[in-house]
Amino acid sequence: MEPAVLQFIELLAVIAAATFGVLLARRKGMDFVGVFSVACMTAFGGGTLRDLFLDRHPLFWIQHEHYPLIVFGLAAVTSLARRIPKLVERALYVPDALGLGLFSVVGTGYALESGTSWFIACLLGTITGTFGGVIGDVVCNEVPSLFRSAPLYATCSFLGCWVYLLLRSVVPQQILAISVGIVLIVLFRLAALYWNIRLPEFSPADVDDRRGP
Repeated sequence: MEPAVLQFIELLAVIAAATFGVLLARRKGMDFVGVFSVACMTAFGGGTLRDLFLDRHPLFWIQHEHYPLIVFGLAAVTSLARRIPKLVERALYVPDALGLGLFSVVGTGYALESGTSWFIACLLGTITGTFGGVIGDVVCNEVPSLFRSAPLYATCSFLGCWVYLLLRSVVPQQILAISVGIVLIVLFRLAALYWNIRLPEFSPADVDDRRGP
């Protein structure tokens, strides 16, 4: 994948994830410092972990210094509004799903550039797409949906990353593989939220922890 294409997708991902972080923080009643902090965590958390795992330096948001400036601007403009319309709050998970799709594909692309296997690339793509939201949820005192019974989240990212990898190996137009991968992840996530699609969960009663003699 061309570096310019990766950077453009990454920029869109930062904007989408930061928007989710801003709305999440505003829903919790935070001030500007809180809004900016949560927005940074959701926008940069997953990509920072990816860069650390791949030993990429400087970190992507330090290398591209306009990313934090964009997040700062989003937080500042949003903090000026005294109240967020209910319609906007209801659409909270739309930028979350969009950021998931964009970050997952770009994370997979950067992992492949670093020479990883397909499986590791998909894992790192999933980490890039999901862990910003995990960190944001923890800071906002919520149990991350990644670690509890909730509509599919990481599964959407992981499957979409595999579709992207398979398509890029057979389709000459890389932009087609990128677009299909992103759209699939976004639609899969929104469908999971709408129809409450979940993985099976296990209660303590399902686990036989009896010790042998």
